[in-house]
Order: sequence, then structure tokens, then C-alpha cells
Amino acid sequence: MKAIILAAGLGSRLNEITKDKPKALVDVNKVTMLERVIVNLKNQGVNRFLINIHYLGQEIIDFLAKNNNFGVSIIISDERNRILDTGGAILKARDFIAGSESVIVHNVDIISDININEIFDYHDKNNSLATLCIRKRKSDRGLLFNSNMQLVGWANTKKNKYKWVNNSINDYNIFAFSGIYMITPEFVELINQRGKFSIIETWLKLAKNNIISGYIDTSPMWHDLGTVEKIRAAEDREAMR
Repeated sequence: MKAIILAAGLGSRLNEITKDKPKALVDVNKVTMLERVIVNLKNQGVNRFLINIHYLGQEIIDFLAKNNNFGVSIIISDERNRILDTGGAILKARDFIAGSESVIVHNVDIISDININEIFDYHDKNNSLATLCIRKRKSDRGLLFNSNMQLVGWANTKKNKYKWVNNSINDYNIFAFSGIYMITPEFVELINQRGKFSIIETWLKLAKNNIISGYIDTSPMWHDLGTVEKIRAAEDREAMR
């Protein structure tokens, strides 16, 4: 099994914490975000990884070398000269994605106990080009799905801004993205954007002629570690488990 870990973010919302270290190496209860994601996926059968880097990227390279890549195969996708955003990073990983098996894509600042193999099964069952892990949680931004859990749009509810795959509809379900998704190798071959771009725009474009599914994640533990407050909340909850 293969996975891409998106670790090139600047971590600007973490303020002083990322002044001298990349976001991927920020500790959560003395274990870095990156180690948590790698070990979690490794324990579920993933043995080949691609990790993109940008800000203080050499520190990530050194960290992985110091830990012998945690016993898995790791390719570094170097974006130190130019960060490519969530879409451009996937396009740059085209060679890694190529093959016959679907690939999991995981943000480095997400920790969860979601079952990756269940996503694989759901993804295959629905013959999806991509399967987006989503949750019912409070968020100003959401992905919109029809009754068959196929992507139909995106919304920023705070600004009352909507983007639709095709025509606007009134009957939809709104969910927040969980920072984890799965793609088939064909997904990257259909991308016609270039350079730096958001993967959300790609999902909306490709959903016009392909199945982009939503997998509702109800696993008990999920945390976005994008702010200091969210990291502290995750640490507190983990200490109580």
C-alpha cells in the first residue's frame, strides 16, 4: 500500500512554534505529527510513502534519516524552491502514484484512528476516482454531496459562497473534509492544471465526469492540529484515553 503525506505547509497558524522547525516536526505529547502519521499508516499496512517538503525541509530529511525512515520506504518530493499547494503536490507525485493500486493522501497535521482498509473497500465498491474522508463537524467550509454521496459542490457558509460541479441544487448534504482521501492512479492523469493550485478545484472539475465519493468518518478520535489550541486539545484528550 502507498501513501502521500502532505508536509510542505508553512504552519503559520502555529506562530512561534514553527519559527525554527517545520510544522511536520511539531510535537504532540512528545511525538511529532509526522511520526504519528507514518506509524499509524504503517500499522495499517502502508509500506511505501512519498512526503513533500518546503519550509525547513532539510530538518524533515534529517529526522527521517535519524529514525531509519521508521522501517518503510520513503521518497521525498522537494518543493523547497516553490511550494505547490495541495493540488500541485499531487501532480508532482505523478510517478509515485502510477501503477495499479489506489493511493491514500494524508495531511500531516491530522491525527485519527480512521480505518484505512475500510476506505479502500468503500472506494473500490463505489468505483470511485477519488474518495474524500468527511465528518459531521462545525466548519465554515464544507463539501457538498448528493444522496448517493457523490460530490456536487463546495461552500464557504460564512461568506455564503458556493462552487458547484454542475448546476446548483437545493437537496444536498454538507460535511467538513477530514484531511484524508484516496485516489486511483488515473486521477492524476486527468489533472489539467499546472503549477500551484488547490486540490479542491481539481475535485470539482473531475467530478463533472467521474465519481468523487464521500466516505463519512465516524471514528471516535480525529484532530486537526493546525493551531496551538487544537494541539493542546488533542494532547488533553489523548491523556484521558
